Amino acid sequence: MVGPQYDLLANPLGVVRSTFDTAIASGSDPTTLNGRDWGAINLFRHFLSDQSQLSQVPLLTPATIKYVKPNTLVRFRGMIQDMLGNEFYVGTFKDGSVWRTNKFSDISQYPIPSGSSVDNQIWERRLLYCVPIPGLSPWAESTPETDANLSMDCTSDQREKRRRGDDESSDMHVENDEVVEGSPNTKRMREGEGERSSLASQSQGAVPDIAGSCTSLMSGLNGNSTSCIVKIYDTPESELRLNDIFEFVGILTSDLEIQDDCEDRDLLNDFSEDPLHNFPPNKVPRLHCLIHRKLSILDFLQHTPIIEPKPDLVKGIRESLLKHLSAVLGNDDVAAHFMLLHLLSKVQARVDALAVGKFSVNFTCFSKEIASIFGKQLNLAIKNLVPFTHCIPLTVEYLNTASLAPKKNYDKNRLETGVLQLAEGSHLIVDETQLEAGTLNSVGVENASLLKNLMEMQKVDYDFKYYKMEMATDVQLLVLSEGKSNILPADVIVPIRPSATNCSEAVSAETWEAWRWYLGTVRQLPHCMESGMEKMVESDLVDAIQADRSLSIQDFSRWLTMGRLMSLSYGETSMSLEHWQMAKELERLRRERIK
Repeated sequence: MVGPQYDLLANPLGVVRSTFDTAIASGSDPTTLNGRDWGAINLFRHFLSDQSQLSQVPLLTPATIKYVKPNTLVRFRGMIQDMLGNEFYVGTFKDGSVWRTNKFSDISQYPIPSGSSVDNQIWERRLLYCVPIPGLSPWAESTPETDANLSMDCTSDQREKRRRGDDESSDMHVENDEVVEGSPNTKRMREGEGERSSLASQSQGAVPDIAGSCTSLMSGLNGNSTSCIVKIYDTPESELRLNDIFEFVGILTSDLEIQDDCEDRDLLNDFSEDPLHNFPPNKVPRLHCLIHRKLSILDFLQHTPIIEPKPDLVKGIRESLLKHLSAVLGNDDVAAHFMLLHLLSKVQARVDALAVGKFSVNFTCFSKEIASIFGKQLNLAIKNLVPFTHCIPLTVEYLNTASLAPKKNYDKNRLETGVLQLAEGSHLIVDETQLEAGTLNSVGVENASLLKNLMEMQKVDYDFKYYKMEMATDVQLLVLSEGKSNILPADVIVPIRPSATNCSEAVSAETWEAWRWYLGTVRQLPHCMESGMEKMVESDLVDAIQADRSLSIQDFSRWLTMGRLMSLSYGETSMSLEHWQMAKELERLRRERIK
């Protein structure tokens, strides 16, 4: 069992190596491990299952990265922007008669025997390039208090070191049982420093002392960049997909030794195909992942209430949110209802080319003057409600010049992102109010086609130069235009009828949080239709066809989606007659506006 001198937060590598030593001493054969976990992962998973322990792990952001120490435990939240393949490394090797491991690290703590020794076991790890979540709303970011606490802890730690420096020699090594006051990131020093100092002169790449300066993590790091190379172990390939949003908890490595190691390898082999060649460690930090979890919208709330979405509770929140949306749209209750259903929509299933559940909206009658008032109000309201938001000001020039689709750069061997490489659950406003007549070039035609396919099929074509690859997505699309959009065929056209301006009231932080919880929770509820209700819906659709022969399958699909979303908006998981009638009435009011 790991002793108290091993701090899972401040010295995770010590924990990894200690559990490895224990496993070998218990009879495990290092030559047959082949990278499999020997108990370290379970130890961290159990430790971090306690929310109070997880909250002590610093979150890597532009504000915190300069304070986090190398080789300590950190969290990183980001989107998987590219998958860089696999990396081979010496996972375990024999140091004299003792087996060592390099798992979860870039540089060996001890000299590795040169040549192709049979005792050098080559293992594999996956490489992910992760970026900050595109369009992340300010409210969904880490709290300033968290950043400030880490900064204060780091400053306090530096003061403590200076105080010790007045009484001790310049040697920075400390004994195993010494505890440093401050944040969990700076609590205890790594084990065996006395022994390691005698080996330092022999080692080709000793792990840097985590008791070093708080600013020693990334010497040349761009403070505005928090992209990260995440190295994955012990995880099936199917668990991690492109554009998924994850929280990774792992060991952050220093750039100084990695840079030296990269330079050495380049000198040895000018033709090396290092997948990380274009990601210098002093600009893109490395995180060795211990555990990870896929994030949902609810994970971005500052205070997530653990309550059941009962209909009575949901109804009250629904009414207050609907009132706010109506005020944002100039007291247009019909448009507000469609906006609410739109914000609750998501792709439920895919049947051939049809994305079932999507509900894109085209608000028309948006002149430049109306857009300057209600467009801004609506954009701000969405940013306050949804964690990932984007807005495209659509013009001919934008279509002719923008890079919407991700493209593979074979020279750099990486996927270059595009505007439409978005995380699941993102909201996208396409503002056509500035669109004027003009000529589209080849890029513009392709971009218009990309937007149309995203709207109709919820798919984006990624450009791999020699071929295109369709990538499924799930993005809520809202179009603002003066007339019906000729570029983006939305599921529903809703002419707006504002009757007042400046009718929005101040909203408290608690109310915003309640609305976000409502949208995130209700959107995830399962839904079904009972057989009796299904027959009634079928009968209504038959009657509608007889009354209007111009109706299409898209109309029926939209009605069913509206009925389902109307039920979900009340927290109900099955469609009732009342909610179906409400959806039909909303559709009738919309059609009256179009006549």
